[in-house]
Amino acid sequence: MAEERPIEEILNTIGDEHARTVLAAISREPRAAKELSEEVGLSLPTIYRRLELLQEHDLIKQRTAIADDGNHFKMYECNFDSTVISLQDDEYKVRIYRRENLPDRFSQLWDELGTD
Repeated sequence: MAEERPIEEILNTIGDEHARTVLAAISREPRAAKELSEEVGLSLPTIYRRLELLQEHDLIKQRTAIADDGNHFKMYECNFDSTVISLQDDEYKVRIYRRENLPDRFSQLWDELGTD
C-alpha cells in the first residue's frame, strides 16, 4: 500500500539526525527504548522524543511485550518498507510503502471496490 503525505512532514521528521538514527536501528529489528538508548548512545529522554515524533508521522509502531519476569514494556518497530520522493507537475510528493498483512490488504481493497 502506498500513502502520500506532505513532503514537509516527512522531510522534517527524517531530517532530524537522532530520528534517523532511531529509525535505522529499529528497521533492522524491533527494540525497546532502553535497548535503543544503549545501542545508539542517546539518552532515554532523547529516544522517547524521537519515538514520539516518528509515531506522530506513522513511521513506526509500538507493541507491548512481556519480559520473563512478567513485566510489560513497549517494543518499537519500523512500519514501512520504503519511501519514494518524486517531482510531478512542479510539486514534490512522498509515498510511503507500508508493511501490511495480506488479509488486511484484501479487506481494504474489497472496501474500496464497494465504494466506487
